[in-house]
Amino acid sequence: MYLTSQALETLKEELEHRKKEVRKEIAEKISAAKDLGDLSENFEYHEAKEQQMQNESRIIEIENSIKNVIILSPDSVKGNRCIVIGSAFTVKIDDKQMDFQIVGSTEANPLQGKISNESPLGKAFLGHSLGEEIEIDLPIGKKYYSILEIK
Repeated sequence: MYLTSQALETLKEELEHRKKEVRKEIAEKISAAKDLGDLSENFEYHEAKEQQMQNESRIIEIENSIKNVIILSPDSVKGNRCIVIGSAFTVKIDDKQMDFQIVGSTEANPLQGKISNESPLGKAFLGHSLGEEIEIDLPIGKKYYSILEIK
């Protein structure tokens, strides 16, 4: 999994929060629900156990992600003459300039210009150099992007 150092830090913070705070809150809910009596028809107990299962699943997911992460840093792509995962770049399309960054799929946010290396647009840019014009087939038809800058 490809992540920026900032996204990795956010994941680590979420992991700590879930382990220390969310686990404690859920344990308190389970304890309080047990005090209400019969567990077979105790909605609060079943709800808390469901929350516990979801929290533990998310903890495992985050831990596995952290173990398998590949960090993307500006320094690792600085000076590259072509677009790679982690590159930030500016393109021209239809007389407009747009900024993009190629990121891993978990960090993608097209509204912020962060496009996944696995997306059709991201795949189309990978490996291309400054000054190149790229033809990309989109649902609305063919578009031509000119690479103006690789940051």
